[in-house]
Amino acid sequence: MIDIQNISKWYGTFQVLTDCTTSVTKGEVVVVCGPSGSGKSTLIKCVNGLEPVQQGKITVEDFEVTARGTNLTKLRARIGMVFQHFELYPHMSVRENLCLGQQKVLGRSRDEANAKAEALIDRVGLLPHIDKFPGQLSGGQQQRVAISRSLAMDPIAMLFDEPTSALDPEMINEVLDVMVELAREGMTMMVVTHEMGFARKVADRVIFMDEGHIIEDRQTEAFFGNPESDRAKDFLSKILNH
Repeated sequence: MIDIQNISKWYGTFQVLTDCTTSVTKGEVVVVCGPSGSGKSTLIKCVNGLEPVQQGKITVEDFEVTARGTNLTKLRARIGMVFQHFELYPHMSVRENLCLGQQKVLGRSRDEANAKAEALIDRVGLLPHIDKFPGQLSGGQQQRVAISRSLAMDPIAMLFDEPTSALDPEMINEVLDVMVELAREGMTMMVVTHEMGFARKVADRVIFMDEGHIIEDRQTEAFFGNPESDRAKDFLSKILNH
């Protein structure tokens, strides 16, 4: 589904990714973790072309993301992306946020888009709020709307960039519950997160990054039970003890 081969990326003279290689098969959930500044958010932004790479190759299903001339708008319609700060249109209602892409990109009728929007918002428990504006919702509610908006495009895979890091602790679980349900339904997912409980519960594999390198890429049980690198052991000892 997602194939990343030897990608490297620079910001000016600073190398943020170095020779990163991994893949995600259909229905697999992969958690990407590591300390701040390790390159994990940059890695998944490269998957749908939000960040260009200077070396290497990325393919998503039949899209070669890194090829010149690739229709990135069409690609992004197929890969859902959920950001740390929701990125909803503040001047549009929840309903309008969910219908816009369906109509403009997928060519659905207003009625079709609306039916899909209502079904998805109902699924995350927010149907009574569908005609409110994002500013009238809590952070956790806004993030659930953002996930629903991505799902409205019928994506083949979902990318999550620290989806709970901007939320109050009480709101984190309501977002993670939606993501757990998605995983159980077989959605292909790459998730950048510090939520190690979620990783243990849901991830098939864990990718651990540090200073732009993929240090470990292992099955979840193996990663948590017996990390191979001293850097991962140090990271886990700090994050699991708090």
